[in-house]
Amino acid sequence: MTRLPQGAEAALEPVRLALRQDAETAAARSEAEARQQAADLLGRAQAEADTIHRTAQREGEEAARAEAAASSARARRQARRTVLAEQEHLRTLLAEQVQEQVREVRRDPRYPQILQRLTAQADRVLGPMASVTESHKGGVIGTAGKRRLDLSLSTLAEQALEDSAGEVQRLWHNA
Repeated sequence: MTRLPQGAEAALEPVRLALRQDAETAAARSEAEARQQAADLLGRAQAEADTIHRTAQREGEEAARAEAAASSARARRQARRTVLAEQEHLRTLLAEQVQEQVREVRRDPRYPQILQRLTAQADRVLGPMASVTESHKGGVIGTAGKRRLDLSLSTLAEQALEDSAGEVQRLWHNA
Protein backbone atom coordinates (compact mmCIF):
# COMPACT_ATOMS: atom_id res chain seq x y z
CA MET A 1 0.00 0.00 0.00
CA THR A 2 1.26 3.41 -0.78
CA ARG A 3 0.81 6.38 1.34
CA LEU A 4 -0.74 9.51 0.05
CA PRO A 5 1.33 12.66 0.09
CA GLN A 6 0.83 14.97 2.98
CA GLY A 7 -2.19 17.19 2.65
CA ALA A 8 -3.83 14.81 0.15
CA GLU A 9 -6.16 13.49 2.81
CA ALA A 10 -7.51 16.93 3.50
CA ALA A 11 -7.85 17.54 -0.22
CA LEU A 12 -9.79 14.26 -0.66
CA GLU A 13 -12.19 15.04 2.17
CA PRO A 14 -14.66 16.94 -0.07
CA VAL A 15 -14.55 14.01 -2.53
CA ARG A 16 -15.24 11.55 0.27
CA LEU A 17 -18.03 13.76 1.55
CA ALA A 18 -19.55 14.01 -1.95
CA LEU A 19 -19.27 10.22 -2.44
CA ARG A 20 -20.86 9.59 0.94
CA GLN A 21 -23.71 12.00 0.16
CA ASP A 22 -24.18 10.39 -3.25
CA ALA A 23 -24.21 6.94 -1.60
CA GLU A 24 -26.63 8.09 1.09
CA THR A 25 -28.88 9.71 -1.52
CA ALA A 26 -28.72 6.57 -3.65
CA ALA A 27 -29.45 4.41 -0.58
CA ALA A 28 -32.35 6.66 0.44
CA ARG A 29 -33.69 6.53 -3.12
CA SER A 30 -33.32 2.73 -3.23
CA GLU A 31 -34.99 2.46 0.18
CA ALA A 32 -37.87 4.72 -0.98
CA GLU A 33 -38.24 2.69 -4.20
CA ALA A 34 -38.18 -0.55 -2.19
CA ARG A 35 -40.81 0.84 0.20
CA GLN A 36 -42.95 1.96 -2.76
CA GLN A 37 -42.57 -1.45 -4.44
CA ALA A 38 -43.48 -3.15 -1.18
CA ALA A 39 -46.51 -0.86 -0.75
CA ASP A 40 -47.57 -1.51 -4.38
CA LEU A 41 -47.11 -5.25 -3.89
CA LEU A 42 -49.09 -5.18 -0.64
CA GLY A 43 -51.80 -3.10 -2.33
CA ARG A 44 -52.08 -5.57 -5.23
CA ALA A 45 -52.07 -8.50 -2.81
CA GLN A 46 -54.80 -6.87 -0.72
CA ALA A 47 -56.87 -6.12 -3.85
CA GLU A 48 -56.46 -9.73 -5.00
CA ALA A 49 -57.35 -11.00 -1.50
CA ASP A 50 -60.45 -8.76 -1.51
CA THR A 51 -61.46 -10.08 -4.94
CA ILE A 52 -60.94 -13.67 -3.81
CA HIS A 53 -62.94 -12.98 -0.64
CA ARG A 54 -65.84 -11.40 -2.59
CA THR A 55 -65.81 -14.25 -5.10
CA ALA A 56 -65.74 -16.86 -2.35
CA GLN A 57 -68.53 -15.07 -0.51
CA ARG A 58 -70.66 -14.83 -3.66
CA GLU A 59 -70.00 -18.49 -4.54
CA GLY A 60 -70.75 -19.48 -0.95
CA GLU A 61 -74.04 -17.58 -1.03
CA GLU A 62 -74.94 -19.16 -4.39
CA ALA A 63 -74.05 -22.61 -3.06
CA ALA A 64 -76.11 -21.96 0.08
CA ARG A 65 -79.09 -20.84 -2.02
CA ALA A 66 -78.75 -23.92 -4.24
CA GLU A 67 -78.50 -26.20 -1.20
CA ALA A 68 -81.48 -24.48 0.42
CA ALA A 69 -83.51 -24.92 -2.77
CA ALA A 70 -82.50 -28.57 -3.03
CA SER A 71 -83.28 -29.14 0.64
CA SER A 72 -86.64 -27.43 0.26
CA ALA A 73 -87.43 -29.57 -2.79
CA ARG A 74 -86.49 -32.73 -0.87
CA ALA A 75 -88.71 -31.65 2.03
CA ARG A 76 -91.61 -30.93 -0.35
CA ARG A 77 -91.20 -34.33 -2.02
CA GLN A 78 -91.08 -36.09 1.35
CA ALA A 79 -94.12 -34.17 2.56
CA ARG A 80 -95.97 -35.11 -0.65
CA ARG A 81 -95.03 -38.78 -0.18
CA THR A 82 -96.27 -38.60 3.41
CA VAL A 83 -99.56 -37.00 2.35
CA LEU A 84 -100.08 -39.55 -0.44
CA ALA A 85 -99.28 -42.43 1.91
CA GLU A 86 -101.74 -41.10 4.48
CA GLN A 87 -104.41 -40.59 1.81
CA GLU A 88 -103.90 -44.15 0.59
CA HIS A 89 -104.09 -45.42 4.17
CA LEU A 90 -107.36 -43.52 4.66
CA ARG A 91 -108.74 -44.88 1.35
CA THR A 92 -107.89 -48.39 2.51
CA LEU A 93 -109.56 -47.83 5.89
CA LEU A 94 -112.64 -46.42 4.17
CA ALA A 95 -112.82 -49.38 1.78
CA GLU A 96 -112.51 -51.80 4.71
CA GLN A 97 -115.27 -49.99 6.59
CA VAL A 98 -117.52 -49.99 3.52
CA GLN A 99 -116.96 -53.72 2.98
CA GLU A 100 -117.76 -54.34 6.67
CA GLN A 101 -121.00 -52.40 6.23
CA VAL A 102 -121.73 -54.45 3.09
CA ARG A 103 -121.46 -57.64 5.16
CA GLU A 104 -123.93 -56.14 7.65
CA VAL A 105 -126.47 -55.45 4.87
CA ARG A 106 -127.02 -59.18 4.49
CA ARG A 107 -128.23 -59.28 8.12
CA ASP A 108 -130.61 -56.38 7.60
CA PRO A 109 -134.31 -57.40 7.56
CA ARG A 110 -134.72 -55.37 4.33
CA TYR A 111 -132.15 -57.50 2.52
CA PRO A 112 -134.79 -59.58 0.67
CA GLN A 113 -136.23 -56.36 -0.79
CA ILE A 114 -132.71 -55.30 -1.86
CA LEU A 115 -132.28 -58.66 -3.62
CA GLN A 116 -135.61 -58.18 -5.45
CA ARG A 117 -134.59 -54.69 -6.66
CA LEU A 118 -131.16 -55.95 -7.80
CA THR A 119 -132.78 -58.90 -9.63
CA ALA A 120 -135.18 -56.50 -11.36
CA GLN A 121 -132.24 -54.30 -12.38
CA ALA A 122 -130.39 -57.29 -13.85
CA ASP A 123 -133.55 -58.24 -15.81
CA ARG A 124 -133.86 -54.65 -17.11
CA VAL A 125 -130.21 -54.54 -18.26
CA LEU A 126 -129.82 -58.11 -19.55
CA GLY A 127 -133.41 -58.84 -20.58
CA PRO A 128 -136.07 -61.14 -19.16
CA MET A 129 -134.25 -64.28 -20.33
CA ALA A 130 -131.25 -63.52 -18.09
CA SER A 131 -130.19 -65.98 -15.47
CA VAL A 132 -129.94 -64.15 -12.13
CA THR A 133 -128.45 -65.85 -9.07
CA GLU A 134 -127.60 -64.66 -5.61
CA SER A 135 -123.89 -63.93 -5.12
CA HIS A 136 -122.02 -65.49 -2.22
CA LYS A 137 -120.92 -61.90 -1.44
CA GLY A 138 -124.51 -60.72 -1.23
CA GLY A 139 -126.44 -59.16 -4.10
CA VAL A 140 -126.89 -60.89 -7.46
CA ILE A 141 -125.01 -61.91 -10.60
CA GLY A 142 -126.86 -61.85 -13.89
CA THR A 143 -125.86 -63.58 -17.12
CA ALA A 144 -127.37 -63.60 -20.59
CA GLY A 145 -125.29 -65.42 -23.17
CA LYS A 146 -121.78 -63.95 -23.02
CA ARG A 147 -122.92 -60.90 -21.12
CA ARG A 148 -122.47 -60.78 -17.37
CA LEU A 149 -123.70 -58.20 -14.87
CA ASP A 150 -122.18 -58.18 -11.39
CA LEU A 151 -124.56 -56.58 -8.92
CA SER A 152 -122.93 -58.16 -5.89
CA LEU A 153 -122.90 -55.94 -2.83
CA SER A 154 -119.10 -55.78 -2.66
CA THR A 155 -118.83 -54.81 -6.34
CA LEU A 156 -121.52 -52.15 -5.93
CA ALA A 157 -119.71 -50.81 -2.85
CA GLU A 158 -116.38 -50.68 -4.73
CA GLN A 159 -118.09 -48.86 -7.61
CA ALA A 160 -119.65 -46.36 -5.18
CA LEU A 161 -116.21 -45.71 -3.64
CA GLU A 162 -114.69 -45.23 -7.08
CA ASP A 163 -117.53 -42.90 -8.10
CA SER A 164 -116.99 -40.79 -4.98
CA ALA A 165 -113.18 -40.64 -5.35
CA GLY A 166 -113.35 -37.17 -6.92
CA GLU A 167 -115.47 -35.87 -4.07
CA VAL A 168 -113.06 -37.34 -1.51
CA GLN A 169 -110.15 -35.78 -3.41
CA ARG A 170 -111.85 -32.36 -3.22
CA LEU A 171 -112.26 -32.80 0.53
CA TRP A 172 -108.51 -33.38 0.87
CA HIS A 173 -107.65 -30.36 -1.23
CA ASN A 174 -110.06 -28.11 0.68
CA ALA A 175 -108.78 -29.21 4.07
